[in-house]
Amino acid sequence: MSVLHRYKPGVERHILLAMAGGMWLGVGILLLTFSYTWLRPLPVKWAVLLGAVGVAAALIISRFGFLRIVDKNVRRILPMEGKRCAFAFMSWKSYLLVAVMIAIGITIRHSSFPKPYLSILYTGIGLALMLSSIRYWKIYFSLAHQDA
Repeated sequence: MSVLHRYKPGVERHILLAMAGGMWLGVGILLLTFSYTWLRPLPVKWAVLLGAVGVAAALIISRFGFLRIVDKNVRRILPMEGKRCAFAFMSWKSYLLVAVMIAIGITIRHSSFPKPYLSILYTGIGLALMLSSIRYWKIYFSLAHQDA
């Protein structure tokens, strides 16, 4: 047995679902926190308007984008048997996509782009991640109930 294989953190598939749901939920909270700090100094009517546009974007992003990704990940995870690497909650292609998205986020966050308008994007993506994470959690609790 190789050294790498011996120290590989192995977990069951329901833990992979919880890790995916937790990651999506945590990143969503992080993005919404950024958005909130950018909207807070604005007059209430502008903050509510920009926030509402972000919420509308979140519903569209979640329904037509992120839920498809969740379903693809769930279809990949559910057939897994035994312990798998803890990092298998995402495919390797998804890790590359996440790295690109982080780089883009850092770039636009440190650009001169007005933060109140950027808050629309952060609210949309952050809330969409949180809403889409619910599907991971539903399946996780369903599996946990079956195994009990």
